[in-house]
Amino acid sequence: MNMLNQFLWVIFPYLCLVIFVVGHIFRYRTDQFNWTAKSSEFIEKKRLMAGSLLFHLGVIPVFFGHVSGLGIPKSWMHALGVSDHLYHIGAVYIGGIFGAMTLIGMLILTARRFTLKNVRRLSSASDLAVNALLLIIVCMGMYATLVTNAVQPEFDYRETISVWFRGLFTLRPDPSLMADVPLSFKLHALMGFAIFAFWPFSRLVHVWSVPLNYIGRSYILYRRHKSN
Repeated sequence: MNMLNQFLWVIFPYLCLVIFVVGHIFRYRTDQFNWTAKSSEFIEKKRLMAGSLLFHLGVIPVFFGHVSGLGIPKSWMHALGVSDHLYHIGAVYIGGIFGAMTLIGMLILTARRFTLKNVRRLSSASDLAVNALLLIIVCMGMYATLVTNAVQPEFDYRETISVWFRGLFTLRPDPSLMADVPLSFKLHALMGFAIFAFWPFSRLVHVWSVPLNYIGRSYILYRRHKSN
């Protein structure tokens, strides 16, 4: 059991992070042509727009919620005047709202990719896999937030998961902190690292290609051509 914990909570996270970094470098140097999300908008637009909008509006606050919950120590929150009760309200209720938006968006996008014949034929195996994995991760996160927190209200992930997570970046992870963590949180964490390992080899690389230059780009003027 100690060896398993050592692998799951020390070796596996570092392995995923190494693959994430090295995989991106390799992909960028060898496959820039396919560094794209391969949009299927020309096949079906309505569900794509609805699902994409809900997913992105939900996942961005969820991401920053994870950053604050995992990266900021509990004592720092108390020093800022954020009590445990206030934090719990924000994590469960506000996080639940944005998590639900993310989940609905992922359900729409995943159903679209698997059920529309032309979209599915355009999709690669990695496209289908990343959609399924993201959906499972979001479902498990919602279950942990709404169900596990209600069934085991005494569990505080900021005293276990957060401390372990920060230990990864100080090169002193303590796998024993994860021993008594509820299964839903464990699966959510493991699958979260798994998606990082899968990231460089999927359409997720388009996240790093946000066209910020469009903000300052000059307008393109179109004029009607008058023939003589």
